[in-house]
Amino acid sequence: MANPMEVLHVMTPAEWGKPIDVHEKWIQFVDENVKAKFPSGTKIESIRPHGASYWTRTAEISTQMTDGTSRSYFLKFVPEPIGTGTYASAPDIHFFCCELINMTDEIPEIQAFTSTLAELHSKGISPNGKYGFHVPTYKGTIPQYTAWHDTWEESYYHSMKWFIHAEEKSQGVDEEMQKLCQGVLDKVIPRLLRPLETGGRQIQPRLIHGDLWAGNTSWNIDTNTPVIYDAAALYAHNEMEMAAWRPIRHLIGKQYMKAYFHYFPVSAPEEDQDARNMLYYLRWDLKSSALFSGNLRYRNMAKETMKILIAKFPGGYEEWAKEKGEEPIHRVMPPTTIGLELKERPM
Repeated sequence: MANPMEVLHVMTPAEWGKPIDVHEKWIQFVDENVKAKFPSGTKIESIRPHGASYWTRTAEISTQMTDGTSRSYFLKFVPEPIGTGTYASAPDIHFFCCELINMTDEIPEIQAFTSTLAELHSKGISPNGKYGFHVPTYKGTIPQYTAWHDTWEESYYHSMKWFIHAEEKSQGVDEEMQKLCQGVLDKVIPRLLRPLETGGRQIQPRLIHGDLWAGNTSWNIDTNTPVIYDAAALYAHNEMEMAAWRPIRHLIGKQYMKAYFHYFPVSAPEEDQDARNMLYYLRWDLKSSALFSGNLRYRNMAKETMKILIAKFPGGYEEWAKEKGEEPIHRVMPPTTIGLELKERPM
């Protein structure tokens, strides 16, 4: 089982707008190991920058097949390749390569997008019945917590501790922030997540994209279907997929959420759905704050969210169970055995 004990790089104010770590020279030619991934006899016609990313370099490779037809590929450098490869000319440069998709600049049509996403969640069942993932996956430059757990509450608890730790490493210690985070861990998470898997209710770990906002989805012009990319995959509660759909500033919003629930019903207790979505979005803001050191916008938004949640559920899970007449289920969370250190990037 992979343990995400990684070095975290965060963007400091002095780095915002500066060139990224991967030099542009690595997409000015096609490395031999990249060529080896193409069908035998493929002729390289060109390579040029394509798309944009905060964290890496992206390029389009145009090729000609042995039968004379043209085919384009999308090349992306990633922190940890998945069945792809490493440059022969530079062992610290890794690549991910896939067929180039001809996309629009618009967000996908609501019904096609939500029905397809619901189908992904319905069919994407965890292979071992647990929450987590078999390798660390990334939110920007941050590896997210992917250790396997039997319950969603335990999985999310440890994931939140991971991002709380990463955020504090990035932005510094804040006493108010620490108290609020502890309140969320002690009261809010048990209150909102334990009822999902107790009292005869149940959910299953589903494969989610994990970073699904408007910037990671589009419309395939050739197939007339929605497309998603740049995933931070995880087997999780399917409703966490919609974390980034909460804020008004995001183009994929609550109208998409409403449509999604037509294809994949809300988990019970249904009345908790909006509060669960708020809790899941809190993780998004903590991640964003961790990535942009010195920018306190996301920390301040996270504080406001935590204040709302803690005020809404002061009695936690025990009070809810008493009100519902259910026998409370007691859980003690083990320590989160992960480590994280900051890395300063040369300017």
